Amino acid sequence: MSIDLKQLFEVVGDVYNIDYQLDLSDYELFGSKPFFKPVHVTGKIENKAGVVFLNMDADFSIRVECDRCLDEFERDYSYSFEHILVAELNTDNDEYIVVQNHVLDLDDLVLSDILLNLPSKLLCNEDCKGLCSKCGQNLNKGSCDCNDSLVDPRLAILGELLK
Repeated sequence: MSIDLKQLFEVVGDVYNIDYQLDLSDYELFGSKPFFKPVHVTGKIENKAGVVFLNMDADFSIRVECDRCLDEFERDYSYSFEHILVAELNTDNDEYIVVQNHVLDLDDLVLSDILLNLPSKLLCNEDCKGLCSKCGQNLNKGSCDCNDSLVDPRLAILGELLK
């Protein structure tokens, strides 16, 4: 969604309301396409005393594999974002979003905000036990018969120090 903000930059007190669905179903992330529902974006862009503020909320769901046990799960997220928009920038300050030719590409901004805020490790739950390193059994679904007392012979000497 591209928004022409020329009038908003010129008129103090002007407001542009945002309420739309962003389809990211074709976007590939982590080797899959996790966005199975559209992202619902709401908010407003407002010129307050000559400064243009963007406040928006993004509500979405993702379907991904757990990074520990590899089971697929779904999770809902709701993020709020705030930005200051400028028509041109005279300094190297990355706190502002530069709007080229007064046209804001809101889709790209929403996507980058979401990606920067997603956790780096996606787990099905906080206490996920993962997989057995020997047999691959999902330890959330049951234990395995692997012997955990076997120690790598190269590290056995360190075990002797603990006795």
